[in-house]
Amino acid sequence: MTFHFFVVFIDIYVAGLISSEVQASIGFVGQFYFLNIIIANAISIGSLALITRTIGSGNFDKALEIVQQSLILSFFVGFALTATGLIFYREIITAAGFPPQIREMSETLLRIYAFSLWPNYLLIVTNAVFRASGDIKKPLVTMLLVSTCNIIGNFVLVFGIFPFPRLGYRGIAFATAISVTLGMLINIGFFSRNPWKPLFSRPWGISFEIVKKIVMIGWPAGLLQLAWNAGTIVLYNILGRLEHANIVALAALTNGLRIEAVIYLPAFALNMASSVIVGQNLGAKNSYRAEKAGWKIAYAGVVLMSIMALIIFIWAEWFASLLAKNPAVLEETTRYLRITMLSEPFLALSITLGGGLQGAGDTRGTMWIIVFAMWFIRLPLAYVLSIIMKYGAKGVWVAMLASLVIQGILMVWRFHRGRWKELKIIE
Repeated sequence: MTFHFFVVFIDIYVAGLISSEVQASIGFVGQFYFLNIIIANAISIGSLALITRTIGSGNFDKALEIVQQSLILSFFVGFALTATGLIFYREIITAAGFPPQIREMSETLLRIYAFSLWPNYLLIVTNAVFRASGDIKKPLVTMLLVSTCNIIGNFVLVFGIFPFPRLGYRGIAFATAISVTLGMLINIGFFSRNPWKPLFSRPWGISFEIVKKIVMIGWPAGLLQLAWNAGTIVLYNILGRLEHANIVALAALTNGLRIEAVIYLPAFALNMASSVIVGQNLGAKNSYRAEKAGWKIAYAGVVLMSIMALIIFIWAEWFASLLAKNPAVLEETTRYLRITMLSEPFLALSITLGGGLQGAGDTRGTMWIIVFAMWFIRLPLAYVLSIIMKYGAKGVWVAMLASLVIQGILMVWRFHRGRWKELKIIE
């Protein structure tokens, strides 16, 4: 997660060295990129829930069968989305309502990012497979190399450091495409080692029963991420309506999300740990230990994120200055950080407990909570405060705060009810 953070951070940092327009475009197009890998994340969540249960019950042969189906499914879906992005990039950018001054640039970036969708799908799913088995060292090594390649690629391709050509803002997208392809190849190579060697010696074919189970568990997680990313795009659209302040607000949101991402590191790491621990304990028929671990992980997340949020709240202007070079963007990014840091303890509860629920296969519960918070709280409130009541970008930041508080409270309620302990997702 730390490696992933530095990649995203450097992307925005390098974009800011070029111009505020490039920074806004990278942030906006980045939302579409994450939108397109939603199905990969859904496949990985469905696969992880099944694999942790089978490994927890001691049935590794069944786990290998699930891994095969996950790879087959991610291969075909990733290829289809890559083709879609390359063919319909203009229509996508137009429908999203990009500001005219960054539309052409965004079309170019979207085409390049589309090339990386297929290898990124396999990278995401294979990382999830290793995590589900408790083997975190392989994805750790992979993401170290992916991040190093991406970060170095940003500088050498954007600024044309010898012997590489100067590609300008296009270099940011090319660095991503090259690095995720490298990561995919590394993970495929890891499958040639024990205990994964039997994966390639087994017969390959589509098992509609297993694919159906992956989809049934994964689709709510995919819809959740779709709703979240689409909601973020709508937020960008709302900020784009602020007339003369739109570029400043768009750049501030892009910067703020990237800086805030450092706080997500322990939360998402604990989210992954909770998914695996809860899932394996349920597979071992120990629901008491699964619940106890879920709460302990959530408490750890609250403490860690609260401490980090306090630090960023106090020195918000300094953190904002790491990305924001324009004075107006710096001021708005600082305001964003000061407001949103108040929501971090509630976000910690949502992320960590949501991971436990997903590991148990209760992806529908987390879906409904997050969809409600985004589409029925955040977006309507953001529009009313920023556009109708004329509070501008500040109104959007306050709406984000309110929705995360409600989201955290609802996730605590869902986990406490305990119905996830009774789910039967695999025999």
